[in-house]
Amino acid sequence: MSQTTTQRQPLGRAFNQLWSATLASHVADGLLKTAVPLLAASLTRDPVTISLLGALAMLPWLLFAIPIGTMVDRVDRRKAMAWSNIVRLGGSAALTLSIANHSVSIPVLYVLTFLIGAAEVLYDTTAQSLVPAMLKPEQLERANSRLQIGATTVGEMVASPMSGVLYALAIGIPFVSGTAAIGLALILVLMIPGSYRKAVNLDAPAEPTSALADMKFGIKYLYEDKNLLRLVLYTTTVGFFFSSTGSTMVLFLLHDMKVPTSIFGFVLLASAVGNILGGIFAPRFSKRFGRMNTMAAGIVLSGVVTTLGGLSPNIWFWLVCAIFGGVCMAQWNILLMSTYHQIIPNELFGRIHGTRRTLVWGLMPFGNLLGGVMATFDLRAPMLIGGSLAAFVALLGVPFVRSLSKLVD
Repeated sequence: MSQTTTQRQPLGRAFNQLWSATLASHVADGLLKTAVPLLAASLTRDPVTISLLGALAMLPWLLFAIPIGTMVDRVDRRKAMAWSNIVRLGGSAALTLSIANHSVSIPVLYVLTFLIGAAEVLYDTTAQSLVPAMLKPEQLERANSRLQIGATTVGEMVASPMSGVLYALAIGIPFVSGTAAIGLALILVLMIPGSYRKAVNLDAPAEPTSALADMKFGIKYLYEDKNLLRLVLYTTTVGFFFSSTGSTMVLFLLHDMKVPTSIFGFVLLASAVGNILGGIFAPRFSKRFGRMNTMAAGIVLSGVVTTLGGLSPNIWFWLVCAIFGGVCMAQWNILLMSTYHQIIPNELFGRIHGTRRTLVWGLMPFGNLLGGVMATFDLRAPMLIGGSLAAFVALLGVPFVRSLSKLVD
């Protein structure tokens, strides 16, 4: 049977159910992503106080990604995903009720943002661990492409801009809608057929092991697999410089590009359009040019386009850069995840996914801070400097990325 025929095989009921649950989850994320900052801005005008919300949303990745990843490798992943939605549902419902009875406050937002963020660590780790357990290796690129396109479409292009409109009508509407979307995601997760407990096929001790021992084993495995470790460190370094480019983007667009606040949310859709296009083209480019060649080109061009965005003479030039940058970054992300799905043993995926997210996302707040420092000199500086450094590091790693083709062919 040809590869083309195999690629056209249905992805199956289990994946389709997971995909549907993920769409519902991203509807909730898009609604809350816009509504929570608007709510915070109605409670305080202190920029430091508001910025802490973003830090608290990311902090669980630094604190919990590895232990949660270890737990995911020890339990039925479908049930773990359901429990993550139960916690998110409870947090979102509590926030909605606090708005309804006028008891919402900044401390309440802090606590619930952290709680929902921790649940999202469990949700994301579990969902990514389920994908390779449901599919064949040759189906992974198409599956990850569908997940990327669906998440961007419903979360960034529909729910996020809609949330601002709903918030203007009545503060509680996006929060009620977001809570309902999480409830729908929970129902869809419970409908995923099958059991997804780990299947031990490594040369690991036969006797039961502790969670701490499992955690150490996963970290040791990552450290000893030099190709995997180098890929994680490469991604971490490039991601650090990319994170510095977006921390003050709102100021650049409002002040240098003169974007009216009324259309600010719609201007940000440019990168979402690029992500969707990248999701469509990623499997096709991978098949035509090779996965690693496509990945290498995508990450280097992302840095180049980000740098060019810092040179934008007007908003139209910036929009073109944002769309093309979204295409390049989506190809990198989709094909990178497909590569991780193939080279990481599925029974270790949660631990290693958690460890790499701890490194990649744990450093992003520091990259954001670096971008803020650079912006004090010039609002274009984060894109010019951060984008250039990201492109330079990405270019240095091209030979290594291309060499990984031997692991997935």
